[in-house]
Amino acid sequence: MSYDPDVQEEMSFWDHIDALRKVLIRAVIIVAIISILFFVFMGDIFDKVILAPCTSNFFVYRWMCSMSQRYAFLPDLCDDTFKVELINFNLNSQFMVHMTTSLWMGLVFAFPVVVYTLWSFVSPALYSHEKAHARMAFLFGNVMFYLGLVVGYLSIFPITLRFLATYKVSDMIPNVISLDSYMSSFLTLIFMMGLIFEMPLLCLILSRMGLLTRSFFSEYRRYAVVILLIVAAILTPADPFSMLLMFIPLYLLYEGSALIVKPSPKEIEA
Repeated sequence: MSYDPDVQEEMSFWDHIDALRKVLIRAVIIVAIISILFFVFMGDIFDKVILAPCTSNFFVYRWMCSMSQRYAFLPDLCDDTFKVELINFNLNSQFMVHMTTSLWMGLVFAFPVVVYTLWSFVSPALYSHEKAHARMAFLFGNVMFYLGLVVGYLSIFPITLRFLATYKVSDMIPNVISLDSYMSSFLTLIFMMGLIFEMPLLCLILSRMGLLTRSFFSEYRRYAVVILLIVAAILTPADPFSMLLMFIPLYLLYEGSALIVKPSPKEIEA
């Protein structure tokens, strides 16, 4: 087996280090440029995207309201008075949130470009079949990660926010939500869903390494359902509807992972 004809001529160790340094500098510049663009438009992004779940006009709430009116077993989410008002305690918090959110969003949206930049450095040393597998993993991983972000923003975070913002252990204790607390929950829940949606890619890699087969999923399905229910209960408020919203995508990821991994030799023979 030989390398592709487009492999560059042999380079010395220090030539590789210099090439890697240029690639890393290019990646940092890409992240910086995208972060600056987010910083410039962060005011509109906060008002129209990040803070949108804070009011009852959020389109997800309106859709859930129509669904609850259609199906009686769903909780009533038609409270038009729902509104979360955030406060700022520290003098520099708003500026720091502006900076850190711009950086996080810059990293997330620049990630495919950064990986492609790193790929240009690594790919000459790979075989043709390795390049094909890496491209597939790159595309699949990115699609699943961004799909997880969307699911987190449209379902997990709004339901969690709505429950926790209105929950009171006593009417004598009003809920006062800080900007830092809101942003911590927002970023944690949404990025967590992005990482959870990488489960099929992880299973595919383990399958390629021979560490995971399709029979594993059928053998441990009952235990997996229990574990996923526990995970959904931990990540969401303690109400059945929110837990169900979290459990459904987790279980679909489990079944999807079972479909893409290699069957065991016994399953192939059967």
